[in-house]
Amino acid sequence: MVESTIHATQAVVTLDVALPGIIWGWMITLNMWAKSIGTGVILVGAFLLYRHKKEDMPNLRWTMPLISFVALNVFLLFTLVDLHQPYRMVNIFLHPHWTSAITVGAWLASLFTGLITVMMLIGGFDAFPDFRKHCAVGKKVRGISSFYETIFPYVVFLAIPVTTYTAIIMAQSSARELWQAPTEVMQMIWAALMVGSAALILVADAWSKESRKDLALVIAVATFFSFMMYMGEYFFSFKSAEAEATLAYVHSGGAYNVEFWFGMVLGFIIPFFLAVSNMKNDNKTLLRFAAILALIGLYLVKDVWLKIPQMLPLS
Repeated sequence: MVESTIHATQAVVTLDVALPGIIWGWMITLNMWAKSIGTGVILVGAFLLYRHKKEDMPNLRWTMPLISFVALNVFLLFTLVDLHQPYRMVNIFLHPHWTSAITVGAWLASLFTGLITVMMLIGGFDAFPDFRKHCAVGKKVRGISSFYETIFPYVVFLAIPVTTYTAIIMAQSSARELWQAPTEVMQMIWAALMVGSAALILVADAWSKESRKDLALVIAVATFFSFMMYMGEYFFSFKSAEAEATLAYVHSGGAYNVEFWFGMVLGFIIPFFLAVSNMKNDNKTLLRFAAILALIGLYLVKDVWLKIPQMLPLS
């Protein structure tokens, strides 16, 4: 809404008014969900490689970067699609402003994706030796398989800021007290561990029993602490008037009450008990079921948590 135009400078003065409706919708939910998978498989995969021999998880070196590569490109694609001027994204790399969390995050995510691509290629050539024999590039990379182990620690290190930098962006949003950086950072770390372990469970049929138990342990711990964080804000929001008003949308009778609790039961409570049970008695089918529920439930809860603060007027 234009208030006035200053003809001498051609400057346009506009009114700073609240945008009606939900601006960050399902695209941003999918963006954060995919980012959690892309970074989480790396964090959980590093834990497994530290705990077990790679022979106990024969396809991990190949599937881990593959899953991460696909998820990260979904994350980057919907980030680009959501921008009002997607071609301006090139300025993040040509004219970077390092005080911006978006700029820093874009550079880190791009570097992270590049290293994941290298790991995926090396892991793929190692996993398919017959293909490597008939491929000129495969013959050249035969001698640099150790490069995988060289860059892996850097990839693990980058996974942490890549999965958490969105929390800084959300915390910078005006009058959105529910998106406080400390809680959002921890929620995103737990989300990465939760869906990272869930994604690896889906490809762990041929793994050792001990490695699957560790996956069950990770998903049990991640769902438990993530659930506790949500419940802490759900029940103790009275210290902030805005957070309390925001959470009214998921409290009894709220517009998002059913979706929120359905996501909690589906993605946190049921997977927790299934994972704990699987730590005692190995059951591949139940563990896969828990993983699928965790992936679906986290998306639903993230969708609610993203939308409800936007439903409050800013004025």
